[in-house]
Amino acid sequence: MPKASESRQVRLTPSAYAYPLLIKQLLHTPLATCPEQEIVYRDQTRHNYWTFRHRIGQLASGLLEIDVGPGDTVAVMDWDSHRYLECYFAVPMTGAVLMTANVRLSPEQLAYTLNHSGARALLINADFLPMLAEMRDKLEHIDRFVLLDDTGSTAVPDDFVDEYENLLARSSPDFAFPDFDENTVATTFYTTGTTGLPKGVCFSHRQIVLHTLAETAALTSAPRQGRIHRDDVYMPMTPMFHVHAWGMPYVATMLGLKQVYPGRYAPDSLLELMMRERVTFSHGVPTLLQMVLSCPAAAAADLRGWKVVVGGSALPRVLAQTALERGIDVFTGYGMSETGPILTLAQVKTATPADTSHELDMRTRTGLPVPLVELRIVDEQMHDVAHDGKTSGEIVARAPWLTYGYVGDPAASERLWAGGYLHTNDIGVIDSQGYLQITDRLKDVIKSGGEWVSSFELEDLISQHPAVAEVAVVCVKDAKWGERPLPLIVLKAGEFADEQSIQKHLKEYAIRGVISQYAVPERVVFVDAIDKTSVGKVDKKLLRAKYQTAG
Repeated sequence: MPKASESRQVRLTPSAYAYPLLIKQLLHTPLATCPEQEIVYRDQTRHNYWTFRHRIGQLASGLLEIDVGPGDTVAVMDWDSHRYLECYFAVPMTGAVLMTANVRLSPEQLAYTLNHSGARALLINADFLPMLAEMRDKLEHIDRFVLLDDTGSTAVPDDFVDEYENLLARSSPDFAFPDFDENTVATTFYTTGTTGLPKGVCFSHRQIVLHTLAETAALTSAPRQGRIHRDDVYMPMTPMFHVHAWGMPYVATMLGLKQVYPGRYAPDSLLELMMRERVTFSHGVPTLLQMVLSCPAAAAADLRGWKVVVGGSALPRVLAQTALERGIDVFTGYGMSETGPILTLAQVKTATPADTSHELDMRTRTGLPVPLVELRIVDEQMHDVAHDGKTSGEIVARAPWLTYGYVGDPAASERLWAGGYLHTNDIGVIDSQGYLQITDRLKDVIKSGGEWVSSFELEDLISQHPAVAEVAVVCVKDAKWGERPLPLIVLKAGEFADEQSIQKHLKEYAIRGVISQYAVPERVVFVDAIDKTSVGKVDKKLLRAKYQTAG
């Protein structure tokens, strides 16, 4: 009898280079094709990619000099800067692990994440020295501190090993970055989007390189809208401690783009830097885009040609329309800390009808899956539901860059990957064109009188009221209906609305069949501000607790 067929493995020539997918490989193209391209930090620093590579070597040599090497974890507390970009590369390229510390956590939470990560060294901006003083006696492993100082006037504390620029100046740029297993951990950070203590996620070199390639493929495959190309100028409006700044610094570096880093975010300074450096590609949360568009200097600014990916929260239709009217190519991106992060981008297909309303629908949806992402909408038994744009289920995913689990928490990791797919805990629908639309979070869904009410949909409709600046809808308990939606609304300066006008606004949509009558809330609460998480997302967990008994 003939033998059963067997798969055949590639036979490697002994001298062949296996080319591990390591972060260092992302540097080949920019250094070969555009080494004179600029990297800019505020109005303080401007250098080219050759200098960038030189400084990466110096940082690696400097870390080795202070006895930090492969397997060690190096934490960074800094604003978005050229230094942070150098750490994105130099630290993992030595075989060490980059821990991007969330500087917006409380000192207690931050100390927990630093301890949990096992960080041995901390590179810290002088702005955060008071925070370090508050948590210093709680730090269990860190015994090497390096000061990051923009002013040049901050004295290096006695127990610090040095100041960053001094460390680089005395260190050799000729560091030979080694090859090692591509599955080596490259980065770790902590998600605050879950209950309890922050959970750590980590990513390997292979995962980061594949995420970079897929994100690049998605952004460069678009013929016009939502496209990035080598002539773009990149500036993040997302903290670099948050999910690799959505992976874009790696993409921008691999493509050899001019990069502009703004330091601490302030709408006026972002706008000034954007105009001066002719920025064309950014990303951030809706709140920050709204702040930039609302600052006084924005009225006279020419924003045409600026491409902005909005993530972290749903992109309100009104904000998208305002941005489009200013000539901004705005669209949604979706992912989470556990997904490294990009899963979808809301790019508009070329065949989309030339209708402003329809185009707004496309741009504000959750989007199309990027290459290599397998996206499913499933019921409680993990069965696929219809892709009809109406039938909802939980969004689960597979991609080669998704985190394999939570650091030190195998039980939570198993729940995350139940059934062999990563569970996002987001509820959504997929339409016949493949567009995903999130309708709610599992923990935010509202079931009122046996009928589901989407908080996301209500937020989008309420935001279209002319007096509304910002809105969040939370679920509150109700003796009669079990649960009811409660809108929390911030009004625009100088505008007026009351509970009745908001209800009337929503009832008009109910009459048209856009929402059900059940979705119209009995109560509306007007607030001065809506609580946000450390990364600028609406903190619905806190809001639910705060307004559960609101009268």
